[in-house]
Amino acid sequence: MRVGVVQMTSSDDLAANLKAATELVESAAAQGAELVALPENFAYLRREGLRFPCAQGFDGEIVSVLSGLAREHGIWLLGGTFPEAIPGDERVYNTSPLVSPTGRIAAHYRKMHLFDVDLAAEGGGDYRESDTVAPGEEVVVADTPFGPLGLSICYDLRFPELYRQMADRGARWITVPSAFTPHTGRDHWEVLLRARAIENQAFVLAPAQCGRHGPDRASYGRSLILDPWGLVLAQATDRPGVIVADCRPEDQDRIRRSVPALSHRKL
Repeated sequence: MRVGVVQMTSSDDLAANLKAATELVESAAAQGAELVALPENFAYLRREGLRFPCAQGFDGEIVSVLSGLAREHGIWLLGGTFPEAIPGDERVYNTSPLVSPTGRIAAHYRKMHLFDVDLAAEGGGDYRESDTVAPGEEVVVADTPFGPLGLSICYDLRFPELYRQMADRGARWITVPSAFTPHTGRDHWEVLLRARAIENQAFVLAPAQCGRHGPDRASYGRSLILDPWGLVLAQATDRPGVIVADCRPEDQDRIRRSVPALSHRKL
Protein backbone atom coordinates (compact mmCIF):
# COMPACT_ATOMS: atom_id res chain seq x y z
CA MET A 1 0.00 0.00 0.00
CA ARG A 2 1.35 3.41 -0.95
CA VAL A 3 1.04 6.17 1.66
CA GLY A 4 1.74 9.88 1.46
CA VAL A 5 2.75 12.34 4.18
CA VAL A 6 2.36 16.09 3.72
CA GLN A 7 4.71 18.63 5.28
CA MET A 8 3.59 22.27 5.54
CA THR A 9 4.55 25.67 6.89
CA SER A 10 1.09 26.82 7.95
CA SER A 11 0.21 30.29 9.20
CA ASP A 12 -2.80 32.18 10.56
CA ASP A 13 -4.20 32.58 7.01
CA LEU A 14 -6.92 29.92 6.79
CA ALA A 15 -7.60 30.35 3.07
CA ALA A 16 -3.91 30.16 2.11
CA ASN A 17 -3.38 27.08 4.28
CA LEU A 18 -6.37 25.25 2.79
CA LYS A 19 -5.14 26.07 -0.72
CA ALA A 20 -1.63 24.78 0.06
CA ALA A 21 -3.01 21.62 1.70
CA THR A 22 -5.25 20.94 -1.29
CA GLU A 23 -2.34 21.19 -3.72
CA LEU A 24 -0.12 18.92 -1.61
CA VAL A 25 -2.81 16.28 -1.10
CA GLU A 26 -3.45 16.31 -4.85
CA SER A 27 0.28 15.79 -5.42
CA ALA A 28 0.33 12.80 -3.06
CA ALA A 29 -2.73 11.29 -4.74
CA ALA A 30 -1.15 11.81 -8.18
CA GLN A 31 1.83 9.77 -6.96
CA GLY A 32 -0.50 6.88 -6.13
CA ALA A 33 -0.96 7.34 -2.38
CA GLU A 34 -4.04 5.57 -1.05
CA LEU A 35 -3.66 7.04 2.46
CA VAL A 36 -2.52 10.66 2.86
CA ALA A 37 -1.79 12.42 6.15
CA LEU A 38 -1.64 16.16 6.88
CA PRO A 39 0.22 17.75 9.83
CA GLU A 40 -1.07 19.18 13.09
CA ASN A 41 -2.72 22.62 12.74
CA PHE A 42 -2.53 22.30 8.96
CA ALA A 43 -5.43 24.72 8.37
CA TYR A 44 -4.57 27.31 11.01
CA LEU A 45 -1.41 27.75 13.06
CA ARG A 46 -1.82 30.67 15.46
CA ARG A 47 0.71 32.73 17.32
CA GLU A 48 1.40 31.11 20.68
CA GLY A 49 -1.19 31.96 23.31
CA LEU A 50 -3.83 33.39 20.98
CA ARG A 51 -7.34 31.99 20.53
CA PHE A 52 -8.72 30.28 17.43
CA PRO A 53 -10.97 32.61 15.41
CA CYS A 54 -11.66 29.75 12.98
CA ALA A 55 -12.81 27.22 15.60
CA GLN A 56 -15.60 25.14 14.05
CA GLY A 57 -17.42 21.84 14.14
CA PHE A 58 -17.40 18.87 11.80
CA ASP A 59 -19.88 20.74 9.61
CA GLY A 60 -17.42 23.61 9.03
CA GLU A 61 -15.23 24.63 6.11
CA ILE A 62 -12.12 22.70 7.17
CA VAL A 63 -13.73 19.27 7.36
CA SER A 64 -15.75 20.07 4.23
CA VAL A 65 -12.51 20.62 2.29
CA LEU A 66 -11.07 17.38 3.67
CA SER A 67 -14.17 15.41 2.73
CA GLY A 68 -14.15 16.84 -0.77
CA LEU A 69 -10.49 15.95 -1.31
CA ALA A 70 -10.97 12.38 -0.06
CA ARG A 71 -14.00 11.90 -2.27
CA GLU A 72 -12.46 13.48 -5.36
CA HIS A 73 -9.29 11.40 -5.23
CA GLY A 74 -10.73 8.22 -3.69
CA ILE A 75 -8.25 8.24 -0.80
CA TRP A 76 -8.20 7.86 2.94
CA LEU A 77 -7.23 11.25 4.33
CA LEU A 78 -5.98 12.06 7.81
CA GLY A 79 -6.88 15.71 8.31
CA GLY A 80 -3.92 16.56 10.53
CA THR A 81 -5.69 18.50 13.27
CA PHE A 82 -8.20 21.35 13.32
CA PRO A 83 -9.58 23.52 16.18
CA GLU A 84 -12.89 21.88 17.06
CA ALA A 85 -15.30 24.31 18.75
CA ILE A 86 -16.70 23.30 22.15
CA PRO A 87 -20.17 24.76 22.86
CA GLY A 88 -20.06 26.93 25.97
CA ASP A 89 -16.27 26.81 26.27
CA GLU A 90 -13.68 29.31 25.04
CA ARG A 91 -11.24 26.46 24.58
CA VAL A 92 -11.22 24.07 21.62
CA TYR A 93 -10.34 20.45 21.08
CA ASN A 94 -7.26 19.79 18.96
CA THR A 95 -8.94 17.17 16.80
CA SER A 96 -7.58 14.77 14.19
CA PRO A 97 -10.25 13.50 11.74
CA LEU A 98 -9.84 10.45 9.53
CA VAL A 99 -11.88 10.70 6.32
CA SER A 100 -12.82 7.71 4.14
CA PRO A 101 -12.80 7.74 0.31
CA THR A 102 -16.53 8.43 0.40
CA GLY A 103 -15.92 11.67 2.30
CA ARG A 104 -17.35 10.24 5.51
CA ILE A 105 -15.65 10.87 8.88
CA ALA A 106 -14.52 7.35 9.78
CA ALA A 107 -13.01 8.33 13.14
CA HIS A 108 -11.69 11.30 15.07
CA TYR A 109 -9.28 11.72 17.96
CA ARG A 110 -9.01 14.64 20.38
CA LYS A 111 -5.49 15.33 21.61
CA MET A 112 -5.13 13.87 25.08
CA HIS A 113 -1.72 15.13 26.26
CA LEU A 114 -1.35 18.91 26.11
CA PHE A 115 1.96 20.69 25.55
CA ASP A 116 2.52 22.68 28.76
CA VAL A 117 6.30 23.10 28.91
CA ASP A 118 8.96 25.72 29.56
CA LEU A 119 11.93 25.32 27.22
CA ALA A 120 13.78 28.46 28.35
CA ALA A 121 16.62 26.40 29.79
CA GLU A 122 16.96 24.69 26.39
CA GLY A 123 16.94 27.95 24.46
CA GLY A 124 13.27 27.68 23.52
CA GLY A 125 9.98 29.26 24.54
CA ASP A 126 7.17 28.79 27.02
CA TYR A 127 4.11 26.86 25.84
CA ARG A 128 0.75 26.46 27.61
CA GLU A 129 -1.52 24.54 25.27
CA SER A 130 -4.02 23.91 28.05
CA ASP A 131 -4.85 27.63 28.19
CA THR A 132 -6.69 27.35 24.87
CA VAL A 133 -7.18 23.61 24.30
CA ALA A 134 -9.26 21.10 26.27
CA PRO A 135 -7.88 17.55 26.56
CA GLY A 136 -9.53 14.60 24.91
CA GLU A 137 -10.25 11.45 26.91
CA GLU A 138 -10.49 8.52 24.48
CA VAL A 139 -7.93 6.28 22.83
CA VAL A 140 -8.95 5.86 19.19
CA VAL A 141 -8.13 3.00 16.83
CA ALA A 142 -10.04 3.21 13.55
CA ASP A 143 -11.11 0.24 11.45
CA THR A 144 -9.89 0.54 7.86
CA PRO A 145 -9.58 -1.88 4.91
CA PHE A 146 -5.79 -1.86 5.39
CA GLY A 147 -5.92 -2.65 9.11
CA PRO A 148 -6.61 -0.92 12.45
CA LEU A 149 -5.12 2.58 12.59
CA GLY A 150 -4.26 4.33 15.86
CA LEU A 151 -4.63 8.11 16.00
CA SER A 152 -2.38 10.39 18.07
CA ILE A 153 -1.07 13.95 17.96
CA CYS A 154 2.38 15.49 18.53
CA TYR A 155 3.09 15.62 22.32
CA ASP A 156 1.28 12.27 22.71
CA LEU A 157 4.46 10.78 21.25
CA ARG A 158 6.16 11.03 24.66
CA PHE A 159 3.64 8.71 26.34
CA PRO A 160 4.29 5.11 25.25
CA GLU A 161 1.38 3.77 27.30
CA LEU A 162 -1.02 5.40 24.84
CA TYR A 163 0.51 3.50 21.94
CA ARG A 164 0.56 0.26 23.91
CA GLN A 165 -3.19 0.58 24.32
CA MET A 166 -3.43 1.02 20.55
CA ALA A 167 -1.39 -2.16 20.07
CA ASP A 168 -3.69 -3.98 22.49
CA ARG A 169 -6.55 -3.00 20.20
CA GLY A 170 -4.78 -4.44 17.17
CA ALA A 171 -3.25 -1.27 15.65
CA ARG A 172 -1.08 -1.97 12.62
CA TRP A 173 -0.73 1.70 11.72
CA ILE A 174 -0.05 4.79 13.86
CA THR A 175 -0.44 8.42 12.80
CA VAL A 176 1.33 11.30 14.58
CA PRO A 177 0.51 14.68 12.94
CA SER A 178 2.80 17.16 14.66
CA ALA A 179 4.27 20.62 15.02
CA PHE A 180 7.41 19.81 17.04
CA THR A 181 9.52 22.75 18.17
CA PRO A 182 13.03 23.02 16.70
CA HIS A 183 14.51 22.53 20.18
CA THR A 184 12.74 19.25 20.95
CA GLY A 185 12.62 18.03 17.37
CA ARG A 186 16.36 18.19 16.88
CA ASP A 187 17.06 15.55 19.55
CA HIS A 188 13.78 13.71 20.17
CA TRP A 189 11.58 13.60 17.05
CA GLU A 190 13.09 10.72 15.09
CA VAL A 191 14.20 8.81 18.20
CA LEU A 192 10.70 8.74 19.70
CA LEU A 193 9.00 7.89 16.41
CA ARG A 194 11.34 4.99 15.74
CA ALA A 195 10.80 3.72 19.29
CA ARG A 196 7.01 3.77 18.86
CA ALA A 197 7.33 1.89 15.56
CA ILE A 198 9.68 -0.74 16.98
CA GLU A 199 7.94 -1.42 20.28
CA ASN A 200 4.49 -1.69 18.67
CA GLN A 201 5.70 -3.25 15.41
CA ALA A 202 3.55 -0.79 13.48
CA PHE A 203 3.88 1.46 10.46
CA VAL A 204 4.16 5.07 11.63
CA LEU A 205 3.12 8.11 9.58
CA ALA A 206 4.39 11.37 11.03
CA PRO A 207 3.43 14.47 9.00
CA ALA A 208 4.96 17.62 10.46
CA GLN A 209 4.98 21.38 10.31
CA CYS A 210 8.32 22.90 9.25
CA GLY A 211 10.08 26.24 9.07
CA ARG A 212 9.10 29.63 10.44
CA HIS A 213 5.39 30.41 10.79
CA GLY A 214 5.86 33.97 12.03
CA PRO A 215 8.17 36.12 14.15
CA ASP A 216 7.76 34.02 17.30
CA ARG A 217 7.05 30.47 16.15
CA ALA A 218 8.89 27.80 14.16
CA SER A 219 8.66 24.02 13.71
CA TYR A 220 11.25 21.31 13.21
CA GLY A 221 9.86 19.45 10.19
CA ARG A 222 11.58 16.28 8.92
CA SER A 223 8.32 14.35 8.43
CA LEU A 224 8.78 10.58 8.46
CA ILE A 225 7.29 7.30 7.29
CA LEU A 226 8.59 4.33 9.30
CA ASP A 227 8.20 0.59 8.99
CA PRO A 228 7.52 -1.82 11.90
CA TRP A 229 11.26 -2.54 12.21
CA GLY A 230 11.84 1.15 12.87
CA LEU A 231 13.48 1.77 9.50
CA VAL A 232 12.93 5.09 7.73
CA LEU A 233 11.03 4.50 4.50
CA ALA A 234 10.88 8.21 3.63
CA GLN A 235 11.94 11.50 5.22
CA ALA A 236 11.09 15.06 4.24
CA THR A 237 13.57 17.89 3.85
CA ASP A 238 13.21 21.23 5.65
CA ARG A 239 10.65 22.61 3.18
CA PRO A 240 6.95 22.03 2.52
CA GLY A 241 6.29 19.07 0.28
CA VAL A 242 5.16 15.46 0.02
CA ILE A 243 6.90 12.16 0.75
CA VAL A 244 5.53 8.76 -0.29
CA ALA A 245 6.45 5.18 0.53
CA ASP A 246 5.18 1.69 -0.17
CA CYS A 247 4.21 -0.13 3.03
CA ARG A 248 4.00 -3.92 2.70
CA PRO A 249 1.70 -5.74 5.16
CA GLU A 250 3.65 -8.94 4.55
CA ASP A 251 6.78 -7.24 5.96
CA GLN A 252 4.88 -6.42 9.12
CA ASP A 253 3.59 -9.98 9.40
CA ARG A 254 7.13 -11.34 9.01
CA ILE A 255 8.51 -8.99 11.68
CA ARG A 256 5.77 -9.90 14.15
CA ARG A 257 6.41 -13.60 13.56
CA SER A 258 10.18 -13.27 13.87
CA VAL A 259 10.11 -11.17 17.05
CA PRO A 260 6.73 -11.86 18.72
CA ALA A 261 7.35 -9.30 21.45
CA LEU A 262 3.70 -8.19 21.60
CA SER A 263 2.71 -11.71 22.72
CA HIS A 264 5.60 -11.95 25.22
CA ARG A 265 4.48 -9.08 27.43
CA LYS A 266 4.29 -9.77 31.17
CA LEU A 267 2.99 -6.48 32.59
